Amino acid sequence: MDPRSFEQLKERGAGRVAPDGVAFLYHQAFQKFGSQSLWSRQPSASPTIAQALVVAECLRREGDQITRAFAVQMEEACRAAL
Repeated sequence: MDPRSFEQLKERGAGRVAPDGVAFLYHQAFQKFGSQSLWSRQPSASPTIAQALVVAECLRREGDQITRAFAVQMEEACRAAL
């Protein structure tokens, strides 16, 4: 993945409230992988698309095969929302 395009995606998602499907995945990521991969982050009650992308990025970088697959699902949902 091109890091510039991912950064552009985060810029487009900044300030845009995540739709229900993205928000569900965002909260599910904290429930499933919070202590493993998201220990340095605090969940938002109403995440933005950009926040969901940051979480997906953390899952990809800090996680294992399972979290990376979940990160792909989150990123795809974010891309579809934009």
